[in-house]
Amino acid sequence: MNALPIPQFRVFTGEQIDAAIGENKSAILDTVEAAYRAHNAGHTVNPESQFLRFPDEQRNRIIALPAHIRDRDGDGDGVTGIKWISSFPENVERGMPRASAVLILNDATTGYPMACMEASIISAARTAASAMSALRCLANNVPAMRQASSKNLRVAFIGAGVIARHVAECLPLATLPIGEVTVHDLNNDYAVSLATRIGQHLGYEARPEASLEDTIRAADVIVFTTTAASPYLENPDWFSHCPIVLHLSLRDLAPAIILESYNVVDDIDHCLRAMTSLHLTEVEAGHRRFVTTSLPHLLCGGEPPARDRPIVFSPFGLGILDIAVGRWVYDRLAAQQAPVPRFFYDMQRA
Repeated sequence: MNALPIPQFRVFTGEQIDAAIGENKSAILDTVEAAYRAHNAGHTVNPESQFLRFPDEQRNRIIALPAHIRDRDGDGDGVTGIKWISSFPENVERGMPRASAVLILNDATTGYPMACMEASIISAARTAASAMSALRCLANNVPAMRQASSKNLRVAFIGAGVIARHVAECLPLATLPIGEVTVHDLNNDYAVSLATRIGQHLGYEARPEASLEDTIRAADVIVFTTTAASPYLENPDWFSHCPIVLHLSLRDLAPAIILESYNVVDDIDHCLRAMTSLHLTEVEAGHRRFVTTSLPHLLCGGEPPARDRPIVFSPFGLGILDIAVGRWVYDRLAAQQAPVPRFFYDMQRA
């Protein structure tokens, strides 16, 4: 029997993760798109996310996202791990981000955990990269009114938290002509803060907007990043100008809007559960025919929807994205990060 070295375990802080990802947003986008292509090719294992809910605190939840990506060529180990992410919306009122998370990566040979990473930044970064990937696939044909005028797209953010900030910082990756950016939030101070940050850091003309209806009607691209637990937008007419809607918070739109739109998902079985807008639409309509295509399919050459309806991208958020980005981080930081001494202690089989 060949003895293996004692497994090593490394811990990576949020500061380390932020520095690595912040300097390499384009590489994160490439990593996320590669994971989507692997998923489309059947090279992934992505079980349903498991939700831990609390009877006395219905809005709070902690979610486990296990995943595995097989090595495409069969000459490597692939990547395996799990993200454990909490969503406590009342944290916002405490002046803290809503979500916190850790990511565990496992050694492919022994199954032993090999790394623990602060993962709220990983989660936000992969969500932003997913949004930019979808935007690049779907925005090939800008609205006719933009073609006839300045061709500058108007982008709107509904919700001004951490995810919105990460998406905004990735807007240049979309390689689209972006003009005005508007920000709407129930707390106008957050809207002002994000608009100011976008203007200062990205150079776009950005401003807060108090009216939700005006924000939506004036935008070519609408990014939802709220903490909504159930749909609050019910009027399809607000979207009659056929915008691209990056529905990242998943529960903002009523079935009436979903049914009037082309719907793009990351994975249909994942998206149509957990009381998302698409799940509620399936319950009401009794079918799934309103789902048009998936982002993994588009990235592998699929035809994007026409531009004669709103296009709604609703990504449930696949664990394969987290472990792919986590592995990317590990490969770049592990050599400089000493393992935790004696983390695995009693290694005698008998």
